[in-house]
Amino acid sequence: MSLPTVADALAAPVTPATTAAVDAALLSRRSIRAFLPTPVPRAVIEDILALASRAPSGTNTQPWQVHVLTGEKLAALSRDILAVHDNPEERATHSEEYAYYPTEWVSPYIDRRRKVGWDLYSLLGIGKADKARMHAQHGRNYAFFGAPVGLMFTIDRVMRQGSWLDYGMFLQNVMVAARARGLDTCPQAAFTQFHRVIARHLALPESQMLVCGMSLGHADPAAVENTLITEREPVAGFTHFHE
Repeated sequence: MSLPTVADALAAPVTPATTAAVDAALLSRRSIRAFLPTPVPRAVIEDILALASRAPSGTNTQPWQVHVLTGEKLAALSRDILAVHDNPEERATHSEEYAYYPTEWVSPYIDRRRKVGWDLYSLLGIGKADKARMHAQHGRNYAFFGAPVGLMFTIDRVMRQGSWLDYGMFLQNVMVAARARGLDTCPQAAFTQFHRVIARHLALPESQMLVCGMSLGHADPAAVENTLITEREPVAGFTHFHE
């Protein structure tokens, strides 16, 4: 089934059913860390990306570039990243091109970060002293958590901070459109450490910079890690009304 046009969507009335559908897609979006191998048709991926492209961007610059990996291309990238991840000396020669996280953590952000980490490890039975299992679990990022589709997002280096804000809206659209189709995702900044490996596999020009990766597929309903539901601050905790 083809997507409706923008004109069709604008003409359609907003009903309780459409509101409920959007709300459900937003509320059910989670970072899934175990996927089934069930393939995702290319047409579905293209529909998701077409919808995501309706994200706003300053003066309609549309700064996103997407690389879709499946099959052997996905497996080969995973193998090469994991080979580096599992070699401490080589891993130490790889670093992120941009700072995703702060260099100095303060409350409440460090508290939230620690909680989600230990909540996940608790579900998986990984103790605080079990460094080997922590390393292995982190390594599952680079196997795309078993997902059949890996997405890599890049941006032209000439673009500035505003375009990165625009990119976040595009990524959110990808995840919500996936949920509307019964699919799940996991956005992954973990890939940025190995941008040189990824650039080689994707034959990226020097002008392109890796933003993040993302796993896409069907969540494994039997995986205990997929029962994790992260907490959110209530509206009153982050909103300031000026009346």
